[in-house]
Amino acid sequence: MKKILVLGGAHIDRRGMIEAETIAGASNPGAWMEEAGGGGFNAARNLSRLGFTVRIIAPRGGDANGETVSAAARDAGVEDTPFTFLDRRTPSYTAILERDGNLVIAIADMDLYRLFTPRRLRVRAVRDAIMATDVILCDANLPQDTLQAIGIAARACEKPLAAIAISPAKVARLRAALQDIDMLFMNEAEAKALTGQSVRDVREWPQRLKDIGLRGGVVTSGARRVVAFSERETALLHPPLIEAVRDVTGAGDAMASGYLAAITHGQPPSQALRWGAAAAAITVQSVSATAEELNDQSLRAMLHLVPAPEML
Repeated sequence: MKKILVLGGAHIDRRGMIEAETIAGASNPGAWMEEAGGGGFNAARNLSRLGFTVRIIAPRGGDANGETVSAAARDAGVEDTPFTFLDRRTPSYTAILERDGNLVIAIADMDLYRLFTPRRLRVRAVRDAIMATDVILCDANLPQDTLQAIGIAARACEKPLAAIAISPAKVARLRAALQDIDMLFMNEAEAKALTGQSVRDVREWPQRLKDIGLRGGVVTSGARRVVAFSERETALLHPPLIEAVRDVTGAGDAMASGYLAAITHGQPPSQALRWGAAAAAITVQSVSATAEELNDQSLRAMLHLVPAPEML
C-alpha cells in the first residue's frame, strides 16, 4: 500500500450557509456548521478513504478544537502526529456561503502555522517520515521558508512533491519551492496571483506556469473547464454537470486527492484529471468538506460520468 505524508493545514472549519438571497450589510437567515478541515487535512482524509496509508504532521493547539481535529483524523484512518502547542489555540477558517454554496467571504485565523518552521523538519520523527513515504503533499498554509525546506528535502530523497495553493494570498509562499514541486493544485485566481498574469483561455495556463518554473499542475475554474499538465502532456476537461450541489467547500482539495491518487497509481495526467473531477463531483454533493461516501468504488462509479479529456 502506497504511503503519503501530508505536511500542512489541519484546523477547524466554520461555515455559515445563507438560506435566501444574500443581502449585504444586513442580518441573513441561515444555518451554521463546524468541522475539522484544512487543505492538507481534507486531502489526507480523502486519500485515506481511497486506500492509501496517510500520515499528517501539522501544528495544533492544546484546546478542544485540537481534539476535534484529532478525532476526525482517527475516524478517517489518518495517522495524526501533530506538533501540539498547549498554550495556543488551534487555527480556524470561518466562511460565509451563499445558498448555492459559493463563497461570500472568509476569515482565516492561521497564526499558529508560523511556528511550523524549517527547524521542525529536522526532528528525527519528521525526517524518518519523509524517508518512509512514497509521496509528500504540502499546502500553502505553512510559512514560505518551511515550504522551501520541504522542497529541498523532497528533492534530496527523490520523493514526488505535490502542493495545494490554498488561496491567492498564500500561493506566493510556494514561489521559492516551484522548481521542486511536481504537481501544484490551484484555481485560476491562484494561478493569476502566482504568475502575475491573466489569460483569456485556461489553455494558456500550462505555458504561463511552466515559464515561472513549475513542471506540472492542475488549474480549475469552478464548474468550468479544468486543465492539467506535466512535462509530457497537457489535457483539458469539462467536469460533469452536478445538479445536486450542496457545498463547494473542499472541491479543490478533492480534485487534488483524486488526481494525486491516480498519478501515484501510475496513471497519466489526462486520466488523473478524470479521477480528480470524479472526486470533486462526489464531494460537492456532501455537506462536509470531505465526503464519507468517497472511496475507490464510488470514485470508479463516478468516472462513468466524467468525459474523456481533450489532449492539447
